[in-house]
Amino acid sequence: MILTDTEILQEIEQGHILIEPFRKECLGTNSYDVHLGRCLAVYQKHVLDAKVHNKIDEIRIPEEGYVIQPGTLYLGVTEEYTETHAQVPFLEGKSSIGRLGINIHATAGKGDVGYCNTWTLELSCIQPVRIYAGMPIGQLIYFDVKGNIANYYNKKKDAKYVNRTVKPIESMMWKNIF
Repeated sequence: MILTDTEILQEIEQGHILIEPFRKECLGTNSYDVHLGRCLAVYQKHVLDAKVHNKIDEIRIPEEGYVIQPGTLYLGVTEEYTETHAQVPFLEGKSSIGRLGINIHATAGKGDVGYCNTWTLELSCIQPVRIYAGMPIGQLIYFDVKGNIANYYNKKKDAKYVNRTVKPIESMMWKNIF
């Protein structure tokens, strides 16, 4: 079941959801709008290797915006830091973003109960488009879970994305054993 606006507010009051900064005008009927942070990143190499720590170069979005190009994966980050302690958060792109030909994630739209951080975005586009820091980029949707949780994300010893950051985080697939 998806939480409504009033349920999201109740969960915030109870400490089950944290959104920093929280702006009431960003609360929708059953979602919360998040915004693009100031930092982007691109991988240094064209060919990536899943067993290697692929290094990134950071890009700071200037006031006049930054034009992203097709064929390049840009890692972005939300302005908002979030914590979700009792629900499963999903991040979806806003329809206005989709209508500009921008995808905000390739596969990583679902968070885990216990996820506490900003959200790294996997930005790609169909045609060149100018983006701006602070622009609405996505919406968080919260789903109730059924049953007890034994393994919260932020308490897992092998969780890879737990250090609070305002920058996009590159893939940590290389930390897996395979």
